[in-house]
Amino acid sequence: MSMTTNFWPAHEPVAEHEQKRVALGYLQDAWTEARHDGIEGDCLAQTALFLALAELISTYGEEPAARYAEKLSDRIRNGEFSVEILRQ
Repeated sequence: MSMTTNFWPAHEPVAEHEQKRVALGYLQDAWTEARHDGIEGDCLAQTALFLALAELISTYGEEPAARYAEKLSDRIRNGEFSVEILRQ
């Protein structure tokens, strides 16, 4: 398991793409640890989707989150999420 550290002082604004890059690292670390502990990938995926949607609803409300989710089927079909995931 890798240890992720705080990259920025609390007062310094950080670009969204950089926040996403670091967030992905945190999630990959947690995912790897959970898989190592025997949690199945499908269970992790469903739970991650639940938490992600719950966060979007909490932040933006149900209707904007629903509109976002409606667009996911086209993005999936277009291959936007078809990436090689490294398994450790």
